[in-house]
Amino acid sequence: MKQPMDLERFEIRFSGLGGQGIITLGRVMGAGLALGHGYNVTQTQSYGPEARGGSSRCDLVVSSGRISFPKAENLDLLVALSQEACNAYYPYLKPGGALVIETDIVKQPPSNHYLGLPFTKMAKEKIGIVQAMNTVVLGALTHLLPFTVQRVMRKNMEEALPEKIRAVNVKAFNLGHREAKKAFGESPEIWGHPSEDD
Repeated sequence: MKQPMDLERFEIRFSGLGGQGIITLGRVMGAGLALGHGYNVTQTQSYGPEARGGSSRCDLVVSSGRISFPKAENLDLLVALSQEACNAYYPYLKPGGALVIETDIVKQPPSNHYLGLPFTKMAKEKIGIVQAMNTVVLGALTHLLPFTVQRVMRKNMEEALPEKIRAVNVKAFNLGHREAKKAFGESPEIWGHPSEDD
């Protein structure tokens, strides 16, 4: 069972293409961290010039204390769901930060140090809805992050979603959590290790 952690400042960037549900992913995770886990959270977002198919980004800054600067510039976690996003934002990942990628789309990760799953394929084949991909990612990240509790995050997600899509998203969340546990181990040794540029 994960213990509540004191966070000085933790920066997360979700990035990918318009239509992948990046903003929703950031919003739901931010709400879960703030309302469910009791952290202070700021959220900023940006779209490319063309919403669907263009670039999309959502940043969270998470802290136990007050957040003096709301923008993320020194990332602890970069979630890259497109090659373009991975290339553009990898330089902002700090040493020891974690890179999570969509392995079927990001074919050339900029480093050998990354965690990846075929999130889109998982949503399509196991859930039957490609649009549930962002919730699969949310489940995986809930396992990866040392300060998120599965039960709490899932409950907050359920409360944030309309009833008609709740059941399918719970299924997608549980799938992501389960597969991340299988792929990355019980307690991923990914935090606090300087990454080497390969």
